[in-house]
Amino acid sequence: MNHTPFKSKKHKRTKATDIPQSVKREVYERDGGRCVICGSEHGMPEAHFVPRSRGGLGIKENIVTICRVPCHYEFDHGYRSDELHEEVRQYLISKYPDWDESKLIYRRD
Repeated sequence: MNHTPFKSKKHKRTKATDIPQSVKREVYERDGGRCVICGSEHGMPEAHFVPRSRGGLGIKENIVTICRVPCHYEFDHGYRSDELHEEVRQYLISKYPDWDESKLIYRRD
């Protein structure tokens, strides 16, 4: 009997919110390889400004280099979350003058 292995197919939204390696490289270079919040050299280009849970796309205008602890945690869950989001918003606007938060969200076709 010939069995075909099950291959899971990613949902369009999952694909759209994933961060491709090419975007990670570009963001890491744009951010100088440092956390955009604290300046640590241990930052990784993996933080979505608009979170994946809200349909945040995996595009360079929505991704920043950030250290996992404490900045990424604080950015997502901390008591300074609003303040950090505004800081990152201003950073992204400085890099992309036509930056528009509404363009960072997955929309079904």
